[in-house]
Amino acid sequence: MVTGAVPTTETLLRELAPTVLAALTRRTGDFASAEDAVQEALLAAATSWPREGRPDNPRGWLVRVASRRWMDADRSDTARRAREDRVAVEADAVVDPFAFSERDDALLLLFLCCHPALTSPSAIALTLRAVGGLTTAEIANAFLVPESTMAQRISRAKRTIAEAGASFELPKDAWPARLPSVLHVLYLMFNEGYASSVGAQLVRTDLANEAIRLARDVVQVLPEDPEVEGLLALMLLTDARRPARTTEAGDLVPLDEQDRSLWLRERIEEGVALVSAAMARGRVGPYQLQAAIAALHDEAPDTDTTDWPQILALYTMLERMTDNPMVALNRAIALAMVRGPAAGLEALGALEADGRLATSHRLEAVRAHLYERTGAREEAVTAYHRAAERTASEPERRYLMERAARLSGSGPPAGRSQ
Repeated sequence: MVTGAVPTTETLLRELAPTVLAALTRRTGDFASAEDAVQEALLAAATSWPREGRPDNPRGWLVRVASRRWMDADRSDTARRAREDRVAVEADAVVDPFAFSERDDALLLLFLCCHPALTSPSAIALTLRAVGGLTTAEIANAFLVPESTMAQRISRAKRTIAEAGASFELPKDAWPARLPSVLHVLYLMFNEGYASSVGAQLVRTDLANEAIRLARDVVQVLPEDPEVEGLLALMLLTDARRPARTTEAGDLVPLDEQDRSLWLRERIEEGVALVSAAMARGRVGPYQLQAAIAALHDEAPDTDTTDWPQILALYTMLERMTDNPMVALNRAIALAMVRGPAAGLEALGALEADGRLATSHRLEAVRAHLYERTGAREEAVTAYHRAAERTASEPERRYLMERAARLSGSGPPAGRSQ
């Protein structure tokens, strides 16, 4: 958010939702019903604030309304009357209804959602909903499943947490066990913010910034963990390119066409320092390797002088470590930059046979770029069209269709990589 700018109601509610949910969950001990109550409070705010004006204390307003919604829903349960009365007194008596800081509440909620009773996909989906503020449809798109399926998955996750008796007061010594899921969630949150998978906007700055903020908080809690540092470094080094990634109209600008003078040097310097310190600890992990790759891109004057052999070596290490198809796809790009597009296309053939990216628009987009570099225009145009059909992002679709049109004869070939 720009300093001094007044956020829209939608932006403010998105920023406040996780801390309001965290405060109510901490007080009631009931994540599932607290989440329902907070959603009702957010809806009430979205309806009344534009008409009546924002309250002086928006967080306090939301917590009080959510608390009352929770009590209304819980009123028939006589066994909880005592707790209901306690919550009512707290909600009305405290001027600022947060016993913890906003930062502490959001961080605790993040770790709560990554409960060991949940499978990793369920924990990630629940956290993206509760902490990231993504809609069920957006999460379903990220997981490539129907919205109804994702809604059921999130509901089951909330029930599982309730049945497991999850406590919001999570001891600090229990945090490391949940760390892998937490880092994965933050990684996905940032990716969705930096390159939205659906809708009219390529970048969702609020979501990317929230992921960075939470990653900074995790670094404060676990300062000696190199993968935590690596993830924060990766976010900063990637986000540093954000000002150059889109035109004023919101259209995508590929990496080799970006004005690198617009890149945020402070973030690059901080990211390089973080990943250097992390890798010096001697326990290199996937986030550190990705951050090192991002640093090589950020420190290069242009695409041609980028250290592609080193990037290829890092992707090779990362592929062996993770068996992630997106890593293999990025390695194919680096391979093409080092050994030529034919080598990259051969790698894509093996990746397609793997099947995990068979319906991905990114696989077809990379194939189109490599065909373009070999001079196979007709094949490139076909691949660009297939990629455009598969993406749910409007800016990406426009970009892919424009490249296909330029290759069809209405303009010069475009750049080489996104």
